[in-house]
Amino acid sequence: MEKHDLLHEFPEHQDKIHELKISDAYFRKLFDEYHEIEHQIHRINMGNEIATDEIFKELKIKFLFIKDEMYALIRK
Repeated sequence: MEKHDLLHEFPEHQDKIHELKISDAYFRKLFDEYHEIEHQIHRINMGNEIATDEIFKELKIKFLFIKDEMYALIRK
C-alpha cells in the first residue's frame, strides 16, 4: 500500500507546509494527527494492526477531513 504523507500528497506546497508547521500551532496539531492516522491506516492495511471495518472507516473519514482542513489552510 502506498503511504500518503502530506509532502507526497501536496509536493507543490512543501514550502508552505513547512512554514505553517513552524508558525501555526493549529496546523502543527493537524499535521501531527494526520500523520498519526496515516501510519495507523497503513499498519491496518499491512496486517500489522487489527481494526473492525467500522473503526477503519471512521479513521479514513477523519483522515480525509483533516487533509481537507489542512489543504484549506495551505491555500490561504
